[in-house]
Amino acid sequence: MGKKAIKAIVVLFLLSLFVVACSDNDANTTKDENNEDSNKVNETAEQGGELKIAVNAQPPTLDGHVTTAIVSMEISRNIFESLVALDENLEAKPLLAEKIDRSEDGTTYTFHLRQGVKFHNGKEMKAEDVVASMNRWLDRSPIKDILEENAFKEEDEYTVVIEMEEPMADLLDIIAGLGRGQYTPIMPKEIIEAAPAEGVEEYVGTGPFQFDEWKQDQYIKLTKFEEYVSPEGEPSGMVGKREVLVDDLYYYFVPDDSTRLAGIQTGEYDIADNMAYDSYEQLNNNSDLTIYPGSSGTHTLIYNKIEGFMADEKMRQAVNAALNMEEIMQASFVNEAMYSLDNGFLSADQVSWATAAGADSYNQNNPERAKELLAEAGYNGEEIVLMVTRDYDYHYNAAIVTQSQLEAAGFNVKLDVYDWATVIGNLDDTTKWNMFITGTAFVTSPSQLLVLDPNFFGGTDHPKITELKDAIRLSTTQEEAKAHWEELQAFLWDEYVPATLFGHHGRIVVAQKYVEGLQTNPGPLPWNTSVNK
Repeated sequence: MGKKAIKAIVVLFLLSLFVVACSDNDANTTKDENNEDSNKVNETAEQGGELKIAVNAQPPTLDGHVTTAIVSMEISRNIFESLVALDENLEAKPLLAEKIDRSEDGTTYTFHLRQGVKFHNGKEMKAEDVVASMNRWLDRSPIKDILEENAFKEEDEYTVVIEMEEPMADLLDIIAGLGRGQYTPIMPKEIIEAAPAEGVEEYVGTGPFQFDEWKQDQYIKLTKFEEYVSPEGEPSGMVGKREVLVDDLYYYFVPDDSTRLAGIQTGEYDIADNMAYDSYEQLNNNSDLTIYPGSSGTHTLIYNKIEGFMADEKMRQAVNAALNMEEIMQASFVNEAMYSLDNGFLSADQVSWATAAGADSYNQNNPERAKELLAEAGYNGEEIVLMVTRDYDYHYNAAIVTQSQLEAAGFNVKLDVYDWATVIGNLDDTTKWNMFITGTAFVTSPSQLLVLDPNFFGGTDHPKITELKDAIRLSTTQEEAKAHWEELQAFLWDEYVPATLFGHHGRIVVAQKYVEGLQTNPGPLPWNTSVNK
């Protein structure tokens, strides 16, 4: 895949991420602390009726192979399922697979499929469908360059194998997670083979809900799949038992924050997602509503490492030394419940990867050290351009505080303010900016981090990064892979500094009190959820 194609994927991915909000609990938490039994199916729940969810955007498609839009994934995961998915600890666990074997050398994965699983068209899911789906995903995925083309193969009707020339420790994480926004829905082979390049023409999966209607600019309606075959086990994130407790599921497209707010307050909607940060107190004080936690991603300063002042490692270290992250996050998100000060490039919930490596270089708030580094870099007060948008208040508020802190440390910082589309358009012209502020959704493994991608805006190119990324991928145990990742994250903070993480932030999902059993991941999961008015 060429650089332009990868950047196009990145642009779509970024555009899909930034209308986000956060939760009322610790931004590192994804479990529903309002309900101690949230991980158990409510056996006494009322069944039937409608569940109405207001979302902030209309998806471009529900075909997860051809889009990076988060809203597409969060609606279509009700229709489609994948071989593996993430549990509440963000670990990859079997979903359509019953069991997964990995060869001792880490080069071969064997997926044993659950038998008797039905597609919405009545066909039983078999290996031929999985192979067609996974190879279609792979053909459009950035990891295509690592794996062999058409790497997924059918061994028998219920067994799929992938063979690689070298080990890939995080393969299951990539399949289970979003990667760079894409995910891995399993569809019938014949629908994939008949699909035009822009996407499938029928939305047929194995999920708990089936597609019913899409009324453009208004809503998508899904209905209960009566022949759904649920996986076993306690519900945990995207895996475990899935029970459909409502007959009809509606996703209403409500891009205006105030309209979503009014709708959840009046009871027009049962659930509202991605609520504005400044609505937190109003929602939290409404006794008819419950706010659910959902970690969303990182608040990040990206450096132009291709040309200009920030191509100098010392200059990036100086910026990093000067910043007071607590002030920046407070200005961005207002309420402490909406953010956490955390230097991990991956979510703290990811027990397999989470690490505080490099923490001594985070939140230094040391302008004197910054001045020393500026002197070593030979900086003489030249103008530094920080590009930002006002389309997302938390971006702009962070920029104002960052500018003030850097000027106190001896930088001459100019804010160039544009609409978000213009910011994205300017990023390819590295003469126009030195730094920009953005957010990134959490991914499931280090290899998927945009700040480590040499094709990402600003460039990331260092032999040690390449060496450690390869070492992670070629590890034969998770313990070995994590040790390499800890070394790499420490290097990113202490020396190379491709980006500076301000911290982690969350997202507001709010529901009526009569909605029971709801989990978030981070958006609402409608299965195991009932409407008990």
